[in-house]
Amino acid sequence: MPPSPAASAIMLTFLGDHVLDRDVCVYSGSVIEVLARAGVSAEATRSTLTRMTARGLLRRQRHGRRMYFGLTERSVRVLHDGSVRLWQTGAVNHDWDGTWTLLAFSLPGERQRERHDLRAALAWAGFGPVQGGLWIAPGTPEIESVRALGPHIRVFHARADASTDVTEMVAGAYDLPALAARYTDFRTRWENAPELDPLADKLHLVTDWLQIIRRDPRLPVAHLPLSWPAAGAQELFFRLNERLAGPASEIAAGLLDTVPVLRDDGHRPAAAADQLGG
Repeated sequence: MPPSPAASAIMLTFLGDHVLDRDVCVYSGSVIEVLARAGVSAEATRSTLTRMTARGLLRRQRHGRRMYFGLTERSVRVLHDGSVRLWQTGAVNHDWDGTWTLLAFSLPGERQRERHDLRAALAWAGFGPVQGGLWIAPGTPEIESVRALGPHIRVFHARADASTDVTEMVAGAYDLPALAARYTDFRTRWENAPELDPLADKLHLVTDWLQIIRRDPRLPVAHLPLSWPAAGAQELFFRLNERLAGPASEIAAGLLDTVPVLRDDGHRPAAAADQLGG
């Protein structure tokens, strides 16, 4: 079992598994009960619900004396992005088209804090430094968050010349041992982990895996070491998730108190009404 992740990470996994695309709001008390099985305290869950509501990621809906929480447009986008990363793009980049995004920036030496923030944002977006202020990333990564950091950024799309050793360039721009270690550690944690509680185990499994692949720049597999561990780790993730999914859903169904989402006018959306025979 991995170290306990932040309550917000477990919460997002819970929402993606049990609320996304279901047109329901879930009772706060049952959220507390589910996350408690994953080792999150009631206080941490309440605090996370409050913070996520303040950030526009959750909405409140009262039903009788109980408070329910539902998704917002913003959280739906976040969760769908995570879903695509989990189940579609994955951890192994077999379909790279040979293109690179090149990003150049120039900041005076005295603007060290801005430089640090920009580098952190670039690393998070999947870029690695080639030289000086030139960074690269395979394909066309999302860079809006990077662009927001200033007007001193220039972006290009290109292919490497035949004279360029791309494998060497990748090894120089990225910390491949650190990336590989995350996948190796994942297999070590989960390969022989005892199954104690399918619902808690699945929440931890998906959260752990998503935190790893979100930090992976999806480098083209053709330019990675032959022993690259991502494929084996991903196979293990899919196998464990499939085994846990059914039992976890059954347990959650018995714990979760949900109500249909209400529009601002107090009526259920058409899809929710149809599902309930309304």
